[in-house]
Amino acid sequence: MPHPLSNENDNLDDAPPPAPVHYAEQALLGALLLDPHHLNELGPIDPGHFSHHAHGELFRAMRTVPAPDAEQHRTSPAWLNTVLEAARPYAPGLTVSYLHLLIQVCPWPQHAAAYARMIHADHARRSLRLHAERLAQTAMDTTLPHRAKDTIRQADALTRFLDDLSGRFAPHAGSVPRTALPAAPARDTSEDALDEERLLIATATAHPSQAGQMRWLVPEDFALPVHATLWRCVAALSHRGDPVDPITVLWEAQHRGLLVQGIAPADLLALLSTPAGSPEHWGEKVLERALLSRAQSIAISIAAFTDDPANSPHQLITGSRRALADLTAVRSRWHQATSPPAPRTVRPARTPAAPRAGPAPRTAPPPVRVTR
Repeated sequence: MPHPLSNENDNLDDAPPPAPVHYAEQALLGALLLDPHHLNELGPIDPGHFSHHAHGELFRAMRTVPAPDAEQHRTSPAWLNTVLEAARPYAPGLTVSYLHLLIQVCPWPQHAAAYARMIHADHARRSLRLHAERLAQTAMDTTLPHRAKDTIRQADALTRFLDDLSGRFAPHAGSVPRTALPAAPARDTSEDALDEERLLIATATAHPSQAGQMRWLVPEDFALPVHATLWRCVAALSHRGDPVDPITVLWEAQHRGLLVQGIAPADLLALLSTPAGSPEHWGEKVLERALLSRAQSIAISIAAFTDDPANSPHQLITGSRRALADLTAVRSRWHQATSPPAPRTVRPARTPAAPRAGPAPRTAPPPVRVTR
C-alpha cells in the first residue's frame, strides 16, 4: 500500500490523509524510476504540477540528469543514485528506501501518461482556487486606491487562465458542476455604504432629469432593500413623466408598500430632502460596491467548485465561466458609468448632388394659334 514520505524536514505524515493525487504522483514517479524512457510520453507537466515538494524535486532531477542506457538500467541502480543525489539538496527527506517504495507501489509503468494527466488535472484545480482567492482578496482589500479596477484585472487574469485550461482538457458530456454553492456573502452595510445610498436617493429626487439618464444603475445594486425600493419609486415617476419631489416619492413609496415596514413618513421625507452633490457621483459609488460584492460572491462559488473532488477539470472550467458571466453584466454597467462620454461628431452639411449626364430635357412646343 502506498504511504507518504516521512522525515523530520519534509514530513508528509503531519498532513491530512493523502488525496488520490498523492497516489498518482507516487505511481508516476515509480513508473519513471522503472522505465525512464516514459519521460518523453508525459506531455506538458513540470515539477510545479506536483502537490508535494519532494515529489516535484524528484521529478525535476529525473528531467535534469542524463537518461541511462536501457540495458544498464535493468541491472544497475546507478541512475537511481544519480537522481537521488540531484534531488536531495532541494528535498533532504528523500531516501533510497522511498525510491524503492515508489517502484513497488506503481501498478503499471505503461500507464505513466495517465498518471501524469491526473497530476495535471489536480494542479489545474489548485491553481484555479488560487485565482479565486486572489479575486476575493482584491475585492475586499480596502487599502487599494483603485480597488474596482484591480478587481476587474484579477477577473481578467482568471478568465485568461480558464481559456488556457480549456485548450488542455477536452470537453465531455455533463459538464455543469452539481456542487451545492454556499450562500453569498452579506452586502456591505457600513455607515459609509448606507450614507452613499441615502445621498444618491436624495440627489436623484432633487435632480430627476439626471437620474433618468443613469440606466446603468439597477435596484439590485443597493445593499439595503428599502433604498432599492426608493430608487424604483424615483425611476417610476421619472419614466411616467410625473413630477418628482419628496412628497411625490413618498406617495409612490406608500403605494409600493414601503411605509408598512415601520418607516415613518417624516423620516422618509427627511431622507429625501437632504441632497448633496450629483446623482452620478453617488450612483458610481453604489455601483462600485455592488461590483466588489459580486466579485466576492463569484470567487466563493469558484472556490466551492474546486473544493468538490467530484468536479472534472472541464466542469471546473464550465462552472467558473458561468460564474464570471454574472460579473460581466455588472462590470459593463460600471464601465458605462465611469467612462467619459463619447465626443459627438458633427456631420458635414450635405452638398446638393451634381446633375447626372443625359439627354437635354425636352421643352414643350409653342402653342399653335388657329386663325379663321
